[in-house]
Amino acid sequence: MEASRVTIRPLQEQDAPYLVKWLSDERVLRYYEGRDRPHDLDLVHEHFYTAVDDASRLLFLYDDHPIGYGQYYTLDEEYRQEYGYDLTTVIYGMDQFIGEPDYWGKGIGTLIVQSLLVHLSQQFGAQKIVLDPQAWNARAIRCYEKCGFHKVKWLPQHEWHEGSKRDCWLMEWSPPI
Repeated sequence: MEASRVTIRPLQEQDAPYLVKWLSDERVLRYYEGRDRPHDLDLVHEHFYTAVDDASRLLFLYDDHPIGYGQYYTLDEEYRQEYGYDLTTVIYGMDQFIGEPDYWGKGIGTLIVQSLLVHLSQQFGAQKIVLDPQAWNARAIRCYEKCGFHKVKWLPQHEWHEGSKRDCWLMEWSPPI
């Protein structure tokens, strides 16, 4: 797998149909948002285009073909307290998914995550980057561990997913010294 085949760019308005496609596919929803929350165009606009937050939203492409979505954001005070971080460290959170199941299991997720880690550490001075996958999502956890993340805190009943609160892992990455 060649990193040069992966590109990441800001999410644009014309990308909404990709999000609708991906977030109405039960295979994707099993991991992101939940199968009980399929997205139509209105819900995509509400969650990804009109949300008031500081997240930078991204589209992932492989050989110029849109394959997934990601976002990153500075970790706010509430999450810093919950996770046990001080207010002085530059910490970013990130979320992502590959929306085209044909691209799963090929190492592309690892390339995407590694690209985001380099971007956040070099362009924004991130001292730590965190994410919180659901504990049952072994494939995502393996990908993150391959990228240098490690589990730092068990988060019981942390995320609402498909009708119940799910346990998650807080995972952390720091740039090499």
